[in-house]
Amino acid sequence: MHNLGLIGGTFDRFHAGHRKLINGALEKCKKIEIWIIADEIARKNNTMVLSWENRKNEIINNLDKELLNRIEFGLLEDSYGPAPNHPKAKAIICTLETLDICIEINEMRKNNNLEILEIIKINHQNAWDGYPISSTRIRNGEIDREGRIWTSSFFEKRDSDVMSTKLIMTKDAEKMLKQPFGELIEGKDEDHEFAMKIMIKKYLKEDVPLISVGDVTTLTLENLGCNADIALIDGKTKRETWAQSKNIDSKKYNNNLSCQNPAGELTESLFETCKKSLKEWIINRSTSLIIVDGEEDLAPLIIHLIAPLGSIVVYGQPGKGVVVRITKEDTKKRCRDILSSFEFC
Repeated sequence: MHNLGLIGGTFDRFHAGHRKLINGALEKCKKIEIWIIADEIARKNNTMVLSWENRKNEIINNLDKELLNRIEFGLLEDSYGPAPNHPKAKAIICTLETLDICIEINEMRKNNNLEILEIIKINHQNAWDGYPISSTRIRNGEIDREGRIWTSSFFEKRDSDVMSTKLIMTKDAEKMLKQPFGELIEGKDEDHEFAMKIMIKKYLKEDVPLISVGDVTTLTLENLGCNADIALIDGKTKRETWAQSKNIDSKKYNNNLSCQNPAGELTESLFETCKKSLKEWIINRSTSLIIVDGEEDLAPLIIHLIAPLGSIVVYGQPGKGVVVRITKEDTKKRCRDILSSFEFC
């Protein structure tokens, strides 16, 4: 067993793969140093990466105290950190993606007349679908930190499970939905723009999708020159046909999609359409207008489950203003709990 091993990485949203990497390192080394990438570097590709301090604390909070006694932490400010010149290190731990950097580090150590490090490669921890768990997949809303898919009990088919075609509202689910679920930004009578301007100023970000649910909400955003990245409409407001729905400009969206979703239900059709629109946004930053034949009122329950972390979901509350909810991990958990109270068909 080596006296000291080195690990470097982002360690965002501490997950089962991180745990496997660290445990694998401690099986081979008496002590390890975990060098966590600095915020400035980590957030270049995704501003949703947690702060260095939070990432470090998540590691600490997810490991036994006995293991923590064998770990020290450092700030990684470049691709190599202290490894090329570290006098005490005997091993370096990596995954397949960082193997080449470890090889480079050993070349640098040779040039520095230092002993090369044993490269210990740890295999990935796979998610439910056989692909590796990653912080990117977690931030994109695909899986939780243990690699489970958020929608596994509903519309996603797994192994021999039977896939649901729709979920029907129950009294228990209705009761759960009456509990506050987001921030209400109060409006002024029929001035829809008043509350929406506050929402835009407070929440709008370029690197997460803005998702509007409802005709009034979608048209108000258009009128303010702030189109939703994904908009769901059904031609109605307060469950009555809304004449102004015709003013919603479908040409302002890259994709025009349609689905069926009766009132009081959540269908596979709605699920697949929302999933397609979010995938288009994640990959291409492509925007979508989804026209729902039926009602879109319950759509946020599905959207939060499959949306990237940080997504902004906004919908109107007639006579009161607009409701905003940011997609977080606890948001997904609550939506999953509510949907578990629906009746499966």
